[in-house]
Amino acid sequence: MMFSGSLVVGTLISISATSWLMSWIGLEMNLLSLMPLMKNFKNKYSSEATLKYFMAQAMASSVLVFSIVFMLNIKDSSIFSIPDYSSYMINLSLLMKMGAAPLHFWLPEVVSGVSWDMNMIILTWQKIAPMILVFYSMNSITFLSPFIIISSAVGSLGGLNQTCLRKFMVYSSINHVGWMISAIYSSLYTWLLYFSIYSIINISIIYLLNNNKIFFINQMDKLSSKKPVNFFFMMNFLSLGGLPPFLGFFSKWITILQLTTLKLFSLTTMLIFFTLIALYFYSRITFSSLILNSSESLNFLFNKPTFWMSYFNFINLMMMPLAMSMNFFL
Repeated sequence: MMFSGSLVVGTLISISATSWLMSWIGLEMNLLSLMPLMKNFKNKYSSEATLKYFMAQAMASSVLVFSIVFMLNIKDSSIFSIPDYSSYMINLSLLMKMGAAPLHFWLPEVVSGVSWDMNMIILTWQKIAPMILVFYSMNSITFLSPFIIISSAVGSLGGLNQTCLRKFMVYSSINHVGWMISAIYSSLYTWLLYFSIYSIINISIIYLLNNNKIFFINQMDKLSSKKPVNFFFMMNFLSLGGLPPFLGFFSKWITILQLTTLKLFSLTTMLIFFTLIALYFYSRITFSSLILNSSESLNFLFNKPTFWMSYFNFINLMMMPLAMSMNFFL
């Protein structure tokens, strides 16, 4: 409980700081709080995953500190005023911390070695502070555009041959990182809407997979006999892929509208193209839960886990009109 609290506090310090030094302190507090939570004595791979996570984050933090030192001779060294060369270095370190391609080399191995609960934290909460700090530090879209396109491409193509669902969720997250960086460039409110929708869908999927002890595609037959759960799973995966009329489509739609308003037509086209590729493996996972047969007995009882799945999916459905109406206020 103590580490969970300090994890939240570290993120809040980072996003509310008025100096880069305090932001760095918040990021380090966040890192040191997550490591004990990642350690699981029942999982022999968790120690290796924790070490890899620490080394990757420490490398990114070193670049961040190095860029902060460059800014020490500037009178106005606030978080809102930084020179271009320092901005590039800061962005590189933050992109590595959030796992954006091509700086994502550590993320698949880390996520595949930890529990579903830690997956949920790494793929959602741990992106908040780096994303907000990228918003503070970016000077132009020119530097970020290659990372946006590469993240979208790697996330789409990397998920095509995956049979491990944890790695599948990683590449899905990398694809969404490209969209989130684009969203936060257009406006902070667009990113907040996109990230909120992404987090709700992600939490719903991970909760479902964790509750049914599913880690690989060939275990999807566990869902084929559970019709309500199978329906929730299909709806959330297609929503995560951005298929209309699900909730995930509206977050992408609003982002596209914002990018076209800024006349970023080439970037928007690339994002849409790689999202269409990603929809293939989202559909592949979805149909796997339908086609695979199971010998397990039918279970239609809405026990406590199923209730929470229903709750999250109810929110997913109810937020669709809200997402549509948000377009008129952005």
